[in-house]
Amino acid sequence: MAEIGSLVMSDAAVVGSIVSMWRYPVKSMLGEELNTTEVMERGLMGDRAFALVDAETGAIISAKLPRKWGVLFDCRAALDSPTQVKITLPDGSIVMGNAADVNEILSQAFGRKVKLSIAPPEAPSIEMYTPDIADIPDANTETNAAIRPNTFFDAATVHLLTTATLNQFQSLKPTSRFETRRFRPNFVIQPISGATGFVENDWVGKTLVIGDQVRLNITEPCPRCVMTTMPQSELPNDVDILRTIVRHNQGHVGIYASVVQGGTIRRGDRVAII
Repeated sequence: MAEIGSLVMSDAAVVGSIVSMWRYPVKSMLGEELNTTEVMERGLMGDRAFALVDAETGAIISAKLPRKWGVLFDCRAALDSPTQVKITLPDGSIVMGNAADVNEILSQAFGRKVKLSIAPPEAPSIEMYTPDIADIPDANTETNAAIRPNTFFDAATVHLLTTATLNQFQSLKPTSRFETRRFRPNFVIQPISGATGFVENDWVGKTLVIGDQVRLNITEPCPRCVMTTMPQSELPNDVDILRTIVRHNQGHVGIYASVVQGGTIRRGDRVAII
């Protein structure tokens, strides 16, 4: 029997373990891998705590519109403290979020006036481009999309993905690179031995317990967008990534969750369904 928090459950309820954890302090920038993290009601501490804002329009900047903001994927953000972010720019230089000239430096890097913000609007929205792929609504168009109120999250505050799903897609399209980085999850789960395919699809509507404290309610599959196809570091631009996702899993990779109970999660923690 395994004891998790105040619950006692059989080992049969264990579905896997945490093999990696990720946080993205600035919306749409590359993030940082973690060995341990605190999960709160709004998700991982510091996740999407900041965003860039177009100084002229006031719109939140997102890599979902690559022709305009693709440089976001050439920047990396790391949390230096609960209220301080460190940004590595495309040329390798570093700017701290509290620097007096941070907005000027970021504007030079992006080629237009931008501002670093920690205060999301009540009704935020982003610009996005949908690639020209069959069976995707609004294919080959640019639109405005509302995102989660009072946050910089597109939808849910926690995103999970299994290695089984990555392996399944890789087997379906061996010439593409289905790597964790393309999908920007918070938690990557290694399923128990023998589990294959899109295993997390079956977790929707259930509650996961991670480690000794954290409980997450799995709300829905995670729909994917153009960001999965974009180049980052040595990963190439690859529209076949999204095309394969649409063809074989209705455009979904991973699952969204809300936090029922927060706490500490460490790499290697067990994941169980209750």
